[in-house]
Formats: sequence, C-alpha cells, structure tokens
Amino acid sequence: MIVEFGHFTLSLALMIAAVQAVVPLIGAHKGWRGWMALAGPAATAQFLCIAVSFAALTWAFVTSDFSLKLVMENSHTLKPMLYKVSGVWGNHEGSMLLWVLILSGFGATAAWFGGALPERLKARVLSVQAMIGAAFLGFILFTSNPFLRLAEPPFDGRDLNPLLQDPGLAFHPPFLYLGYVGLSMAFSFAVAALLEGRVDAAWARWVRPWTLAAWIFLTIGIALGSWWAYYELGWGGFWFWDPVENASLMPWLVAAALLHSAIVVEKREALKSWTILLAILAFGFSLIGTFIVRSGIITSVHAFANDPERGVFILAILAVFIGGALTLYAARAGTLEAKGVFGLVSRESALVLNNVLLSVAAFVVFVGTLWPLIAEMAFGRKLSVGAPFFNQAFTPFMVLLAALLPLGAILPWKRASLGRTFGHLSGALILALALGALAFAVGTGRSALAPVGVALGSWLIAGAAAELWLRAGHRPARLARLPRADWGKAAAHSGLGVVFVGISCLMAWDVEDIRVARVGESFDVGGYTITLQGVDRVEGPNYISTVATMRATRDGREVALLHPEKRVYPVAAMPTTEAAIANGLWRDLYVVIGDPQADGGWAVRTYVKPFANWIWAGAILMAFGGALSLSDRRYRVAAGARKAPALAQPAE
Repeated sequence: MIVEFGHFTLSLALMIAAVQAVVPLIGAHKGWRGWMALAGPAATAQFLCIAVSFAALTWAFVTSDFSLKLVMENSHTLKPMLYKVSGVWGNHEGSMLLWVLILSGFGATAAWFGGALPERLKARVLSVQAMIGAAFLGFILFTSNPFLRLAEPPFDGRDLNPLLQDPGLAFHPPFLYLGYVGLSMAFSFAVAALLEGRVDAAWARWVRPWTLAAWIFLTIGIALGSWWAYYELGWGGFWFWDPVENASLMPWLVAAALLHSAIVVEKREALKSWTILLAILAFGFSLIGTFIVRSGIITSVHAFANDPERGVFILAILAVFIGGALTLYAARAGTLEAKGVFGLVSRESALVLNNVLLSVAAFVVFVGTLWPLIAEMAFGRKLSVGAPFFNQAFTPFMVLLAALLPLGAILPWKRASLGRTFGHLSGALILALALGALAFAVGTGRSALAPVGVALGSWLIAGAAAELWLRAGHRPARLARLPRADWGKAAAHSGLGVVFVGISCLMAWDVEDIRVARVGESFDVGGYTITLQGVDRVEGPNYISTVATMRATRDGREVALLHPEKRVYPVAAMPTTEAAIANGLWRDLYVVIGDPQADGGWAVRTYVKPFANWIWAGAILMAFGGALSLSDRRYRVAAGARKAPALAQPAE
C-alpha cells in the first residue's frame, strides 16, 4: 500500500508541475496576480508529493520489499542498513527520483525564501523550474518507473553493485545531484530574465547565491567521488579522466566562470549577455552529464544504465530546454545592453580572461569526452582519448588561470596600473618562487611538474593572503571586520592553491612497486620496509574477504600496520579491492593485496603518495570558502530593492 501511494504521489507531482509550468507563466504575461501567486503553493505541493514518493521507495528498500522489482535488483537481506538506504539512489530509477526531489526542493526553496523577488520574475522562474520538473517526472513515469511490481516476488534480492557498497559512494551521488540540479536555478533565472528582457545588478545578486550553492555541492560531490576512486578501486589514482568524471567537471568549470561573470554584472552592469549564456550552458552541461551516465553511449564504472531509448528521451529534453533557451537568447541578447565601460587593465578584463580560460578548459574536456563517440559515428573509427590528451590540453589553461588569479583579484575596477598591483603582490611572488625552488631542489632529476605546481599553488595561497591584507588596509585589527565574502573568496582561492600543490607533488614524486610477496618476506619501497606478515580469510555480513597483514617500518621503527583486503560478494559474484592506506600530512602509504600466485606468494602493489591528502583538503577548503561567502549577510538581503518595481515590468 505504501509503495502504491508513492507511485500515486509521483503521478500527482507530474500534474502539479504541469499546472505550475503554465498558469504562473500566463499570469506573468497578462499581469494577473492571482495566477502568478499560484507558483509558490504549487512548488511546495510538488516538492511534498515527490518527497512522499521518495520516502515510500526508501521504505521499500529498508524493509527489503522484494515484490518491488527495483529492490530485488539492487538490495539483499544481509546488506548493512547504510547500503540498503543508499541502494535507493544506487541505480538508475532511484537516482532519477532523487534528481527530481532535489529539483523540486530548489523550486520550493525559491518559493519560500524568494519574497523579495519581483512578482513577475518569481512567477517565471518557478514556471521554468516546473517545466524541467515535468519533463523529468514524465521521463521517470514512462521510461524509468521505480515502483514496478513483480508477479512472483523472490525470497531475496540480487544485491547492490559491490563497488557502490561504500560510505563514500553513499554520500557522493546526493551531493553531486545537489550541484547538478542546483544549476537549474541559474538556468531558470536566465530564461526568466530573457522573457523579461531585462538583466541588471539586482538580477545578478539574486542568481549568484543559487549558483554558489550549486558550485559548493558540486565541489563536495566531485571530491567525494575522487576520494572513493582513490581508496576503493585500488588503482592508486585520484582522477582518471573517465567520461563520467568529466561529466561532473564540465559544469563545475562553467559554474565557476558564471560566478565570476555575475560579479561583473552586479558591480559594473557589464557582460550581461555572456552571463546569461553561461547560466544556460552550466545547466546544459549538467544535462549532458545526465545523458552520458544514463544513455549507454560510454562504458564506465560510474554509468547507471545501458539503455539507448532512455538516452534518446534525455537527449530530447536536452534539445528542448537548451535549444529553446539558446533560441530565446539569440532573439533577446541584443536587448541586454551593457552599461559598464572598462580599460584593458582592470578587474573586469581579468574576470573576462578568467571566464575565457574556464570556458575553453570545459570545452577541451567536452571534446575529449565525446570525440571517441563522434569519431565512431562519423568516421567509423574506434578511438580512445585518455589521460595524455587531457593532461596536455587541459593543464595549460589551469596553469594560466592560477598565474593570473591573484593578480586579477586585487586589480581595481574600471582602470588599473599593473606596476602598482604587482607591488602589492611582490611578497607573495617571492614566497611562491622560493617554495618552487625548494621543490626543485628536493626533486632534482625528476619531473618539473612539482616545482611549477608548488610555485603556482603558493602563489594562489600567498596572493589570497595579500589581498586580505590589502583590503584590511595593512591593519591586523581590521582583518576580523572584513566581510565574510572576502574571507570566503580567499579560502576558495587558497583551496585551489592547495589542490595545485597536492596534484603536482603527487604526480611528480609518486613511487610505485608491484611484486609477488610471500608470507614473512620483506621488501623496500620509497624508503619504507614492508613485511607481509600473514593472509587470513574473513567473513563479512554479505561478503568473503581475503585480508593481509602488512607491517611498514622506516629506519627500524614501525610506521603502520596495514590490512588490505580483496572481497568477493557471493550474491553479485563480483570481487572488489579494499586498499589499506596509512594517511599522513606529507604522504600516504598505500597497499593493495591481489590474487594468490602459483608459487605460494601474493600479488602486492605498494605506493608512496606524497601530499595526496592535500588534494581533498584543498577541495574541502574551496567548499568551505564558498559556504563562508554564502553566509555573508549581503547574500541574504534583497538586492536592489529600489530597482524591483522596474524589474517587475515586462518588456513585452
């Protein structure tokens, strides 16, 4: 009964979304306040209906209701409770239900806290949001229904994919979807602004918090996915340029460009057309990511589905919304007159260059991700685009971005002097070069990547500190009185610097050892002595594990006792690797146990990974910086109240 009620509320949500998509939009066009007022209650009702539906599906997973086809295919009685719950979104149908739940949640939040928005703009934003919701609710109900029953329920299920039975993957998708779907709000604001025919500083201030929130969630989601791949897959890497990884990176890059572009609109009322275009493309890349993951056009450990028919449906949604928005943009962009005038050397120019670098980097990732598919369809050739292409094509843009970011952050608006600006950053530049030289001295004879990365990372961190010092007027007492947005920006830029240091040092100084080791045998790796002390067989709740005990010493002193595992899940008939990692501030000691060998030994992979944790620490710092900026009171106060009446009038 609960499951049927969940199915009913999901169908009801589709009908509510259809009404919300049409009625307030007509009301905004005609100036009918009663019709416009329907948008808020409809957004709330739609969210509550989908929340009930999601709760019903969760109940089915928690109680192991195997009469539901989705539960049977993705759960098992012996599975731990955490993975029963995460099994709700560990599949295509359930994850799409989470997708629309978050989508409706953003719409409802806009209805609840959008009281300062002009009436017409709010109605149009919520209508566009409902259009997206109606499209995906239709997609779920007609192609991906999570509430299908089985005529003859089995006694047990097939279990969730063992790779997904991990805490990191339990929380990675929700955060990623909060980022993906959150960009729909920027899209809705952009389309609503095009319908209004007006974009100004107030609009930019309204759209920035939604974009920033989505960017924060996307940062956390990407970091969690990277961390999971690092310790769970046993490959020893943090990023593999997998198509699905790239699908999350593209909207993150465009969202970062949108955040910086919106600043120019807010402060100088320039770059209006470009900002609207970025808002459309940011959500467009999110939809492209959804298509890549669910269409079956690529093979990935992250992919949810292998169903071309579903892919065609998503492609149609992408074409309608992004194609329609771009058509409206082409018709209206000429009316978005830029008012601000600025010189070649100015903060505006620096932000334009920032946007260009981020956008081109996203385009490079887009081309590299889809080129194998294009080559096969157009030329009948099977190609593989891997890490060498991305490292060579993507890295230069990130290097330029890191080099220019501290300088652009302290340039004055409208017109600036490069010499004077460099004077404020002289200390940061000297520190960055000194640390780069130190890295070069440590890694002499190795890759130049580490010194360059350390110098750029230090430049970003020291540049952020120099900007704070400058904003405080060189007075320590005034630092505490700086707005949270200033501290947030400094933290986010510093986090990027920490990521640069971590990635460059890890890639340049990584040590890898692959061998066959026997019990009682010792071997040396990167200054450490590793001893395989024993291998045992252990039974888990729903798996059988081979667990090794490995002792790591340095200069005769024990550093860590490691227990790498190789698990086999009998129900799914699938093995997984559980790496053992001794984490440290300066390095990770990473050990993986493999299969037994004919001579009685065991395959063992050992890595020494310097500065590995700096990558995720930097990502956390970036997300914290974004959250700190979002908590600034100026984000929560209605922007440009005196402009609201003007913005409320349509440009019909």
